[in-house]
Amino acid sequence: TEIKMNPSFHIISVLGGKGGVGKSVFSANLALAFLRELKSRVLLIDLDAESCGDQNVILGLKPLKTMSEIASFNGQINAQTVSTLVTKHPSGLGFIGAVKSAMEKLSVPPELMEKPLNSLGAIFPYIILDLGCHIGDLQMKALEKSSAVIVVSTPEILAANQSLKLMNQLIASTLPTDLFQIVLNKFGPGALSPQVLSQTFKKNILGVIPQDDNASSAALQTGSPVVIAQPQSQIAQAYHELTRKLTSNNFLNRLQQMQRPTGIKAPQTVTSKVGPTGAPTTHTDKRNNPRNLLKEQIHRELINTMNLKKGITETKGDAEKERQLFSKTQQVISQLVDKMQPGLSRDERSQIIKEVLDEALGLGPLETLLAEDSVTEIMVNGADRIFVERSGKITLSPVTFTSNLHLRNVIERIVTPLGRRIDEKTPYVDARLKDGSRVNAVIEPIAIDGPSLTIRKFAKKPVTVDNYVQWGSMTEPMIDFMRICVENGLNIIISGGTGSGKTTLLNVMSSFIPSTERIVTVEDAAELQLKQEHVVRLETRPANMEGTGSVTIRDLVRNSLRMRPDRIVVGECRGGEALDMLSAMNTGHDGSMTTIHANSPREAIGRLETLCLMAGMDLPAKAIREQIAGAVDLIVQISRLSDGSRKILSITEVAGMQGETVTLQEIFKFKEEGFDKNRRIIGQFQATGLIPTFIEEFERKGLKIPRTLFSNDMGMGLKKVSGGKP
Repeated sequence: TEIKMNPSFHIISVLGGKGGVGKSVFSANLALAFLRELKSRVLLIDLDAESCGDQNVILGLKPLKTMSEIASFNGQINAQTVSTLVTKHPSGLGFIGAVKSAMEKLSVPPELMEKPLNSLGAIFPYIILDLGCHIGDLQMKALEKSSAVIVVSTPEILAANQSLKLMNQLIASTLPTDLFQIVLNKFGPGALSPQVLSQTFKKNILGVIPQDDNASSAALQTGSPVVIAQPQSQIAQAYHELTRKLTSNNFLNRLQQMQRPTGIKAPQTVTSKVGPTGAPTTHTDKRNNPRNLLKEQIHRELINTMNLKKGITETKGDAEKERQLFSKTQQVISQLVDKMQPGLSRDERSQIIKEVLDEALGLGPLETLLAEDSVTEIMVNGADRIFVERSGKITLSPVTFTSNLHLRNVIERIVTPLGRRIDEKTPYVDARLKDGSRVNAVIEPIAIDGPSLTIRKFAKKPVTVDNYVQWGSMTEPMIDFMRICVENGLNIIISGGTGSGKTTLLNVMSSFIPSTERIVTVEDAAELQLKQEHVVRLETRPANMEGTGSVTIRDLVRNSLRMRPDRIVVGECRGGEALDMLSAMNTGHDGSMTTIHANSPREAIGRLETLCLMAGMDLPAKAIREQIAGAVDLIVQISRLSDGSRKILSITEVAGMQGETVTLQEIFKFKEEGFDKNRRIIGQFQATGLIPTFIEEFERKGLKIPRTLFSNDMGMGLKKVSGGKP
């Protein structure tokens, strides 16, 4: 059957191929641009299946009713009742939330969606739906009624690929191709061009929203989107331009008139693979091939023959006992292979023995990947989908686990020796391997498609400052400046996104700390490898089976203050411990360092402020900002760019307070200039010419610092860099 749209109102759905592309902020600003541009009634509805109330925060509102409540509303939705159902923003925008708090979950039967949408459409000519990036049957029902679907992507290849994948899955569900419109969000220096991404999507790019970290951060802090808070900004103007494109020349009406199917189901999120014969193969087919069935059978017989769990426990890290257990297990496996599958070739026999041995005593197929120097990260999505990162690029590995059970056994083998546990009560855990590699594991029921394992490999050869210069990640004058800052006790925050190299940089910068000082490190899973002699390493501990005995980062930071530290180094601030860290920095523990998740120095300040609020102290925002301005001296911003390379994008001084705003002064920066023939980013490191305010204090102490360090005379900006090691 075909469904024809209601011409009296338009629904515009917004979705993203992956998290982090900014589709919620985009939806709110687009709705407000429609309101201001068209002078018409506009309604924004949060239909994100994974919503934690993001739109509530973005708009600074607490919704009167959620969509779940409105779908089950027994009365009539009309001009008289709408004010009791729809929350009104000060701008006049109507809003319906997905949830009222992060503890709730959006739950609306798809069949109950059409009636309230039609009733609301009689009142609001334009309805903007924030669908998120997890498309279920409810979101598919909304897409059936949409005049247009905007796919939001950031201008980087990974986000574009995820968006393209989702769009193709929806098109395969028989939604019209022309229904989908592409918008590039957070477009800034070094981004892939709209022309290149247009070829990727095989569609013209409808609009581009520029990146402005300062405006975006201020908008989130005040609960006032950019379109109304800064109407003259480039971002606001881009939203208005996009609105005009959507509403001019009968654009929406033409899209709305396309017929489309009804009753379609959400697409499968995992695509099938093609086997050697050209026929699709499912994951079950792959696991049930003869080779894997043989390995499972050998493994079961091995467990019946030997008490492996007891044997592993009794070794207690003793190298000789581990060698004896390895030798005995290898002998038993060899006998079982010869018994169950005689006549195998020598190579095939050796390979099966190795794989079963790895799964029985080691980390299964991960052993091969861990031994490969070019692999920097391993991501396991269930037993038969192992992705690896090499040189900043992610690819699907041909190796697999035999089954989810074996993957689960490997996870338990990693976490148990560390005194950690993973079960249905605590289905996720942070841990580390013997070589220091960082591990995160998630199991069922929260990992829907089977256990998930992520390993950030620890470099066998320690990274040094010279490596950063060789890779084009920063310059020698920048290193000299940071060495001076660390040696003289400045408090430093290393800011960056996930996988940007924050911990590695923290390790390198900590090498500048004088060997005469006492250092206390605090981490979730110990990764830092400080070379100084006087180091105390502290690591968190999860709760025991009774739910007691946990030791958090915040507990350790507080305790470290009683350990007479000269320096406190916290692996990562991600909660209320940020307030304790700032207090320590403000009370004589100079030279402390930590990392934080943020995409710019300004965003790092906002993130610190948010983390301090998580401490539970009822402090005014100005007091927290004063704490930050008084405690933090320097923010080093590191980023993984779209070509996979990692660079120090900015070294910024926290100069104090001006009114209620923390003042920042950029000392060094990386200026992107485009791409070379291999699509690697090229650009220049530059000194801004500004002299940090603390330099005068250093000089009063007798430290001579050449002013040429802060100019481009020493070649700071003359040498172009391209690519570099990720």
